[in-house]
Amino acid sequence: MACIPCLEKETPQHFYTDVFTDERGVFYPSLLTEGEGVFVGTPQIFVRFQGCTIGCVNCDSKDTWDFLEDDQARSISSVITEIEEISGQYPHRLKRVSITGGDPLHPKHTEGVLSLIKELKKRGFFVNIEAAGTRILDEIFDSIDFISFDIKTPSTEVRPNLALIQKLSKQYQGKAQVKSVISDKKDFEFIFDLYQRILSELDYNNSIPWVLTPCYEPGEEFPKDRFLQVIELNENFGAPFRVIGQQHKWIHGPDKKDV
Repeated sequence: MACIPCLEKETPQHFYTDVFTDERGVFYPSLLTEGEGVFVGTPQIFVRFQGCTIGCVNCDSKDTWDFLEDDQARSISSVITEIEEISGQYPHRLKRVSITGGDPLHPKHTEGVLSLIKELKKRGFFVNIEAAGTRILDEIFDSIDFISFDIKTPSTEVRPNLALIQKLSKQYQGKAQVKSVISDKKDFEFIFDLYQRILSELDYNNSIPWVLTPCYEPGEEFPKDRFLQVIELNENFGAPFRVIGQQHKWIHGPDKKDV
C-alpha cells in the first residue's frame, strides 16, 4: 500500500465511514454497492457525515440526524487511512468515494468535507456527494466529480429552493443528477411542474438526468403498486424522468441499515 502522507494540523470532524456498527455506536468502514440513482450497482466507499437539520417527515435514516459529540469525532487522516485500506491494491484498486449523511453540506461539516475532498483528489479518487438539496457550496461542488442533488417533494413537508435548482441546472450540467423520492401522484406532478419550468429556462437543453425513486412506506416489503404508478405516470407525461428503485432495499429489505 502506498504511504499515507502526513496531514497538516486538523480538527476532528463529525463523520464516520460506513458500514457496520457495534452496540456502542462505533463504526467500522466497509465497501458498499450504490443502491439508487444513476450509479446503482456501482461499488463505492461511503463516508457518512453524521447530523442533519432538514427534517423530512418520511426520512428513512432518522438515525443520522443527531450530531456527534466532540469526543466521538474522527480525524481526516484516520478516515483517509481506512479508505486507502478498503480501496485495495493496484490493479484491483477501487477509486470511488461517495460523501453522504446526514447532511454533508451542513455548515458544521464544511471544513471537514473540504479537507476530505482535498485529500481524496490528491490520491486520484472519483468523488460524489449526496446533497440534500438545501444548499449549493461552489467551493465543494467545483472540486468534486459528481453531485447527487435531492429535490424534496410535498410528502417530505420540506419546500425545495427553486433558485438552487436553477443554479445547479445552469452551472453544473454534465456532472450532476437530480433525485426525488415519490410517494404519490401529487409528488410526481409537483416534480414534473418543476422540471418543465427548469427546462424552459434552459431552452430545453438539459444534460442533468432527473431520477424518480418510488418510496417505501414503513412496513412495506416491496411497494409494487407504487412502482407501477410512478412508471405509468412517467410514461403518460412524455417520459422525462428515469425511474430507478432502491436496489439495496430489494435485496436486504426496507429496514436494514448501512447496506
